[in-house]
Amino acid sequence: MSLEHLVLSHEPAIRLGFFLGVFAVVALWEVAAPRRALTVSKTLRWASNLGLVALNTVMLRLLFPLAAVGVAAFCVQNGWGLINHFRVPFVLAVPLAVIAMDFVIWLQHVMVHAVPALWRLHRVHHADLDYDVTTGARFHPLEIILSMLIKFATIVVLGPPVVAVVIFEVLLNATAMFNHGNIRLPAGLDRALRWFVVTPDMHRVHHSVEDDETNSNFGFNLPWWDRLFGTYRDQPRAGHEGMTIGIRGYDNPREVDRLDGMLLLPFKGEITDYAINRRNYSTGAKP
Repeated sequence: MSLEHLVLSHEPAIRLGFFLGVFAVVALWEVAAPRRALTVSKTLRWASNLGLVALNTVMLRLLFPLAAVGVAAFCVQNGWGLINHFRVPFVLAVPLAVIAMDFVIWLQHVMVHAVPALWRLHRVHHADLDYDVTTGARFHPLEIILSMLIKFATIVVLGPPVVAVVIFEVLLNATAMFNHGNIRLPAGLDRALRWFVVTPDMHRVHHSVEDDETNSNFGFNLPWWDRLFGTYRDQPRAGHEGMTIGIRGYDNPREVDRLDGMLLLPFKGEITDYAINRRNYSTGAKP
């Protein structure tokens, strides 16, 4: 059996194993060396956030039983995509595909902040009143569907090897849990790691209630895109212990940290703030 077939046949077990392993490590790390004091009942938040993870997992398996690796396998078999068309060697195709897919995820993240209708969905992720390992997997089901469709389109255009897709999925899930962790890293280590991976202190800035800070540090995995396109912010103005997590006006745990409230949140209220194209965040002036 080839490596591609082996990975394809064991993809669910591989992803589940890495998810549980990384989740356990980060969760224990949060207990041993927390960065911030939590403000909301952990029982409430974890039950709701993990409940949303379970709901999204079942939904994806029902709607897209072949998932991203199935699309990748189909493209490889039929010669679809740039990598297959140009016959890029496997040893180059894997890292190139992982980097390219990460860039697309970065662009998608910018898009859901820039388009008001999509921000309605994405604010479910940002409305969490605390910031820990479970925040990294807290997304509205409609955003998960949108993300999967974008991923399918990317795979069709790119034609990545199946192994590259599995590596990308595992890395994305693992780094999302890591950089959403309520964990403390030595300052020197954090500065060094930021050149290779998004760290918790780097991404936490993105979850600030301050809209100019929310619209920065969009990366989940690779930190290069924010530095390259000018959306990188080193630290929050109020400091990591002093900054406020969440979205202004959404501070009721029953509304934003309960499963029913999260599912209904996109359909409530107007989108009047957090516009990515603002010129002056402090005055609210728009172009």
